[in-house]
Amino acid sequence: MNQPLAYVHPGAKIAKNVVIEPFATIHNNVVIGEGTWIGSNVCIMEGARIGKNCSIFPGAVISAVPQDKKFNDEDTLTVIGDNTTIRECVTINRGTTDRMKTVIGNNCWIMAYCHIAHDCIVGDNCIFSNNSTLAGHINVGDHVILAGMAAIQQFCSIGNHAFVTGGSLVRKDVPPFVKAGREPLSYVGINSIGLRRRGFTTEKIREIQDIYRILYQKNYNNSQAVAIIEAEMQATAERDEILEFIKNSQRGIMKGYFSSN
Repeated sequence: MNQPLAYVHPGAKIAKNVVIEPFATIHNNVVIGEGTWIGSNVCIMEGARIGKNCSIFPGAVISAVPQDKKFNDEDTLTVIGDNTTIRECVTINRGTTDRMKTVIGNNCWIMAYCHIAHDCIVGDNCIFSNNSTLAGHINVGDHVILAGMAAIQQFCSIGNHAFVTGGSLVRKDVPPFVKAGREPLSYVGINSIGLRRRGFTTEKIREIQDIYRILYQKNYNNSQAVAIIEAEMQATAERDEILEFIKNSQRGIMKGYFSSN
């Protein structure tokens, strides 16, 4: 880490085998774990907590103050887990008094020019493709994929194993295990390819499909669909996860696909 062309504040706590490339800037009150690589022209600002074996590429700005007029220089954090890659020119803002931190999980891959705003909570093993944007106060589960230029409105939630197609505008919550696409954003099936890659059996995938057929393809409202799913579908971890997500949704879940043709 003894890079004479980088600036490292004396108050930063950096593991001995961290690599810091020329012209990087590390501010006070920063912690960086073992094996992490910091590329040229990266700026890591106060409140950053970066895990082990991460890679942060040139031009990224981590833990900048929130773009929120209510922010009053509170002592908040940006927490990034282990083995996460952050590509060129990504911006991640630290939290406000709402949650006090912005969190990115382990094994995530955040591609170039993505923006993650204040108070977002992102799970493990997520992939955000180029130019994906998260407004503030968003919850993203594990194994979520956002294709390029997806934009998520503030206070939305995206469930585990969901896939959001490129260029989508997410205004409502996206339940677990689904594919979301079209405009306005709609259910377009379950994320069967992703589920198979992660070891879900054919029987488990069919079970999830049957649940979403009731929810999205049987002309029930959400309350009716939930009641039928609870009454007719065997209780499993996946069924209960879907039901809990729907019941706890604050913005309401996205609709099924509607064609005007």
